[in-house]
Amino acid sequence: MSKNEIVIIDYGVGNLLSVQRGFEYFGAKVTLTADHEKILNADRVVLPGVGAFGNAMRSLETLGLVSIIREIANLQKPLLGICLGMQLFMDESAEFGKTQGLGLIPGFVIQVPVRSLTGEELKIPHIGWSELRMSSEKTGWEGSLLQDNQPGDAAYFVHSFMALPSSPEYRLAHCIYSDYELPAVIGRNKITGCQFHPEKSGEVGLKILRRFMLQ
Repeated sequence: MSKNEIVIIDYGVGNLLSVQRGFEYFGAKVTLTADHEKILNADRVVLPGVGAFGNAMRSLETLGLVSIIREIANLQKPLLGICLGMQLFMDESAEFGKTQGLGLIPGFVIQVPVRSLTGEELKIPHIGWSELRMSSEKTGWEGSLLQDNQPGDAAYFVHSFMALPSSPEYRLAHCIYSDYELPAVIGRNKITGCQFHPEKSGEVGLKILRRFMLQ
């Protein structure tokens, strides 16, 4: 495949059409599939997802895709997780009981806090536009999917749970929700996860999708 060809994993979880259209905006040829061979032969792969962590993992397991996604990571091919797809990269989730994840980025998934530090009730899920802020461990976004963006750019979030990498080195950006820093972009090697929806985040998100095509 060329750099203008993207494989989006279709495992029955989430609306894939908006992600497909986001890449097609740049002239990409997009394939939606659960076919093992097509995924393994891809130069770059997208794992989208909405809904519950456990249901998503069961779907991946039923389709035999867990080992395929891990192999993509082992092969150092660009792999992008969107929303729930980002959370699936982690070791484990606490959503509706403990569920093992793909184990591609060390860490775990917990619920977004329901109260502020002063006891104010927070709206869950966290929905809407939030600014992307550079993680304190980073000095810049050069070489990442955020390379073409600037701190302060806003992206569109819809989520009740958040991924917490075990090491600061995997944290690229966060957003602020009440008193809390919510991980917004995480990465390890050629793996990147966006908690927000780049395909629904206007020019900010399109820059991320375009940079993924150039990896």
